[in-house]
Amino acid sequence: MKIVLLGYMASGKSSIGKKLSKRLTMNFIDLDDYIIQKEEATIAEIFKQKGEIYFRNIESKYLKEILFKEEDFILSLGGGTPCYANNMNLINEKATTSIYLQGNVPTMVKRLIQKKAKRPIIASLEDDKIPEFVAKHLFERRFFYEQAKMTIKIDDKTKKEIAKELAILLN
Repeated sequence: MKIVLLGYMASGKSSIGKKLSKRLTMNFIDLDDYIIQKEEATIAEIFKQKGEIYFRNIESKYLKEILFKEEDFILSLGGGTPCYANNMNLINEKATTSIYLQGNVPTMVKRLIQKKAKRPIIASLEDDKIPEFVAKHLFERRFFYEQAKMTIKIDDKTKKEIAKELAILLN
């Protein structure tokens, strides 16, 4: 079984993926961590030194590498991964299931403001500019996110509750 978690930044893809992997006793892979390991540089460094186009190309390359593996896994993607290079079609073709962790704008804004320093894409924004940024981004990406085979609403739920809900759905 190959399970792919997708959604906007701070939707909990990595933390829910880790919890779900324990519940289902499956290997967990975080695409960003995989890229960091392969490139020997942080995502922020890759963006800064080589640019977004380079990053999106290697992101797609490593996504293929993972999806073509024989073993079972739970994979968490970066927020933008489904939106580039025909990645969403590949995910739905190769993965057993793809799951969109869907949060509304207020939920995503609240989570992002709490961890703003760890998010280079919004770190320089004033807090009052984040809701508009998130709303615009979610609108642009919705077309890709909604191609997932399943959608789970994450608003007003803990990561533990979401992982439990997913484990029940997947078993």
